[in-house]
Amino acid sequence: MRPRPERLVFLPGAGGDAAFWKPLADRLEHRGERVLLGWPGFGPNAGRADVQSLDDLYRLVVDVIDRPVDLIAQSMGGVLAVRAALDLPALVCHLVLAATSGGIDVRRFGAADWREQRRRERPDEPPWFAHDRTDLEARLRDVTAPTLLLWGDADAVSPVAVGEHLARTLPYAHLVVIPGGDHAFARDRAFEIAPHVDRHVSV
Repeated sequence: MRPRPERLVFLPGAGGDAAFWKPLADRLEHRGERVLLGWPGFGPNAGRADVQSLDDLYRLVVDVIDRPVDLIAQSMGGVLAVRAALDLPALVCHLVLAATSGGIDVRRFGAADWREQRRRERPDEPPWFAHDRTDLEARLRDVTAPTLLLWGDADAVSPVAVGEHLARTLPYAHLVVIPGGDHAFARDRAFEIAPHVDRHVSV
């Protein structure tokens, strides 16, 4: 039997803003402590000399998993969440992944190639971000945490086909598709996904 989670840890995407998940965090019935992480160097956050790679961001995630947690993650944050679930299975009780690659190559599923355009539009962002190619595909079947997959069917960055693949590959996964949802639906339609998340983390 899994331990009862004491924290809900929220991981944003490359927007980096901890506030991305606040609309959902405020609506959940889960009684655990809320920890909303932001990414140094992304969005509204100042950079840090000790954060120069996705591995460095992962260290920030691991630092708050010192007790049983549920992880709720979007986009780039989903890669970190899957890695944590693989490395710390005794402490990661549930996963909620929204509009993410989950650490796989999504180009074969028709995902838009957006990284270089983003680098041009946001030249102050950490340069390593556009070149990271973390690949967790071979390890996905080892994820033991029950996983809720939330996808929008109007998302060009992470198409529904990505969520369908993760649902087939992750051993304990369930996919919910949000009609008309774009890449930011988890923030903009928190009222709609909150019941799904509450049901998932209560199991």
